[in-house]
Amino acid sequence: MRLALLALTSLLTLPAHAHQVIGIADGDTLTLLVDKKPVKIRLANIDAPEKKQPFGQKSKQSLSSLCWGKNAEYVTQAIDRYKRTVAVVYCDGAQVNAAQVKLGMAWVYPKYNKDAALPAMEQAARLTGLGLWADVAPVPPWEWRRK
Repeated sequence: MRLALLALTSLLTLPAHAHQVIGIADGDTLTLLVDKKPVKIRLANIDAPEKKQPFGQKSKQSLSSLCWGKNAEYVTQAIDRYKRTVAVVYCDGAQVNAAQVKLGMAWVYPKYNKDAALPAMEQAARLTGLGLWADVAPVPPWEWRRK
């Protein structure tokens, strides 16, 4: 019984279908074509620089190179106050949320992070000066938005 429950639980967390990526808004938001309709997806657990913030465009370009025009699968975590699906996204099998952090193109969003592996990835990017960590004093987007 326990094994059957475990198997069922793991199936519920797996992405179901691949959908084409048809838009990249910024470093943590993309649009998928789902059932012939555009669906905006906010990457869970991370926060990328805003478009006008330093590294904002580079973060968007990074997400574009990971996902644009590719097939993506996603696992929904929540629906945010803007009615966007918040999800862990896989483009061509690669987990994009983690990739953005590893590349130094996004912060782990401490207020919403549910992935215990991400802080170590962020620390590694920070220590090697990757992406936004090359900046002398990078400002997290949640602080930058308050200005």
